[in-house]
Amino acid sequence: MKKPLILVTNDDGITAPGLRALVKFMSTIGEVVVVAPDSPQSGMGHAITIDNTLYSKKVKLSDEKDAPIEYSCSGTPADCVKLGLQEILDRRPDIVVSGINHGSNSSINVIYSGTMSAAIEAGIEGIPAIGFSLCDYSWNANFSGVGEIAKKIVSEALKNGMPKGTVLNVNIPKTDGAKPKGVKVCRQAKANWKEKFDKRSSPAGKEYYWLTGEFELLDKGEDTDVHALNNGFVSIVPTQFDLTAHHAIQNINNWNLNE
Repeated sequence: MKKPLILVTNDDGITAPGLRALVKFMSTIGEVVVVAPDSPQSGMGHAITIDNTLYSKKVKLSDEKDAPIEYSCSGTPADCVKLGLQEILDRRPDIVVSGINHGSNSSINVIYSGTMSAAIEAGIEGIPAIGFSLCDYSWNANFSGVGEIAKKIVSEALKNGMPKGTVLNVNIPKTDGAKPKGVKVCRQAKANWKEKFDKRSSPAGKEYYWLTGEFELLDKGEDTDVHALNNGFVSIVPTQFDLTAHHAIQNINNWNLNE
């Protein structure tokens, strides 16, 4: 039987340790092709390149005999998926896997995440997709405890299929290589960022800003991704990309809009 074709991407860049670990894990499951940004693209959300040229080139980052085919791309994570599907792959992938992100994409972070936007781009095309994130922002994060759970989740998705219009947002607690306590399917916690701008001056006297902030959890529920992660569990949030607030349609229809 032909191995499943797995398109792997990320937002931290093609040389990021998280992606290198994910490539290794996915290579035990299927045929891997990598299309990933040539530089970090964190926080890009679902941005795409429309006002600039887009470049891609084949790269060799491993000397292993069965190393996967890899391409770097000058664009965003969403660009990588679009380019991979339309120009690079010779057949439709069985699944798209994004990550492993260095840092959490739980709760409201999913809105800003390039990792998850890559998965969502695949989902829009009707392809099963999963975004993986490890709750450790260090470049030297320990991904050794992630492999088995990542392989299990991807294998189950390939076996059972994915609900239509849905991708999976998987976050893994920082365990420093230890095995997580288990897996919980959750809802996204309600939260936001209390943001502020750190205003500074350059040596030339020109003002500039650094965005800073603190994560503010507004949700005490025990069925959320944040609660699962805080208690040592992997969280899986089924994530949809239909942004319609269906519950609000009737309310808005009651407005006096046509008189």
